[in-house]
Amino acid sequence: MQYTLYELCWLFLFYSFVGWIIETVYAGFKKKRFINRGILNGPVCIIYGISAVIITVVLNDLTDNLLFLFLGSAIIATTTEWIVGHVLERINQQRWWDYSNKKWNLNGYVCLEYSVIWGISGMLGAKYLNGILIDGYHLIPQNIMHLIIWILMGLSVFDLVSSLAVILKITKGRTFFHEWNHQAVIITIRIGRWLVKHLGKRVTNAYPSAAIPATEKEHGKSTIFAKGCCFYKLFWLFLIGAFLGAVVEIIFCKITIGIWISRSSLVWGQFSIVWGLGIALITGLIYQYKDSSDRFLFLVGTFLGGAFEYLCSVFTELVFGTVFWDYSGIPFNLGGRINLLYCFFWGIAAVVWFKVLYPKISNLIEKLPKKSGTVITWLLIVFMVVNMFASTSALYRYSQRNVGISAGNTYEALIDERFPDEKMNSIYPNAKMK
Repeated sequence: MQYTLYELCWLFLFYSFVGWIIETVYAGFKKKRFINRGILNGPVCIIYGISAVIITVVLNDLTDNLLFLFLGSAIIATTTEWIVGHVLERINQQRWWDYSNKKWNLNGYVCLEYSVIWGISGMLGAKYLNGILIDGYHLIPQNIMHLIIWILMGLSVFDLVSSLAVILKITKGRTFFHEWNHQAVIITIRIGRWLVKHLGKRVTNAYPSAAIPATEKEHGKSTIFAKGCCFYKLFWLFLIGAFLGAVVEIIFCKITIGIWISRSSLVWGQFSIVWGLGIALITGLIYQYKDSSDRFLFLVGTFLGGAFEYLCSVFTELVFGTVFWDYSGIPFNLGGRINLLYCFFWGIAAVVWFKVLYPKISNLIEKLPKKSGTVITWLLIVFMVVNMFASTSALYRYSQRNVGISAGNTYEALIDERFPDEKMNSIYPNAKMK
């Protein structure tokens, strides 16, 4: 079943609301009083909504296989909870939830007990409840439903911004709203101050640890470029990882099939976006575990790498209508999107990365002069953005030409001229049009 954007927004809103009810009732049962457990001000818990939408889109092909649907749902929901837990802790320097007292937990962020619950819930939702919800959605006139969804999504976005303001204010003090002094946002400031006053008390009650500000330390400005796990460091790791990933895949293809072929995701240069994003995301997410055992890094790398590659496969197929890789011929594959062998490659890469490559590459990046390093970084960012835009345009026209749709304007005609089918076939030799 294919879902429209409005239908996915409907599922997001419904599951976010249901998740809020579940969390609030559970917390109220334990505390014997009403506690709004949602991170946002409104009656929504967006972790549930985000997980539900990802499960719906990513596992759409697996609804007939309950085992894979259960495992996939457990993995997606657990990964979402793990990532959100890390992000919130990084913003506020405090834990919003802690499963350390439960068996089989991973540093208190996730635990096996809830992973099983997420797996069962996701399986039931994707298999049975989604169809009922979509049928109910279509019972209401579409123009009315579209208006309702626009309003609710708009309120959710505003609520998210306001709630993030509260979280950041808890961490950074009063300076957050003082920066918003432009006349055009005076009304927004007044509403935001009211929300801060209201939501700050609620956050304290619902998540006491989140309301405790981290120890404030005065630090002088560092003279080292891209120190620690910052934005500049992660971008350079993305760039280097994308290049090295493409090179490794080219060599691997030469060894296994005997020919040199392009493994780039972009039209200019050899860059594998999957590898680059994978390296940057895994580094950012498990940076604090970089000194852990090889076994731990291997398992986390295998798990996260496989999940990431599966998501990338689904995303590129939905957006571009193109299958960039197909592992159907390799044993132990999942829908041809991932296979056990390549998941192990991700695990090995994680160990090699943190134990061997990362310390050396990190030191090399930090040796760049701060001013010139910043300028070079932004030039490379501009190059990669333009490269991605050109690649997206070329792939879009590639798929359009495949179904006989001619260029509709001057820009599309230029893309067709610069990136004809012959060139696209050489850049993406394994791409298959759906």
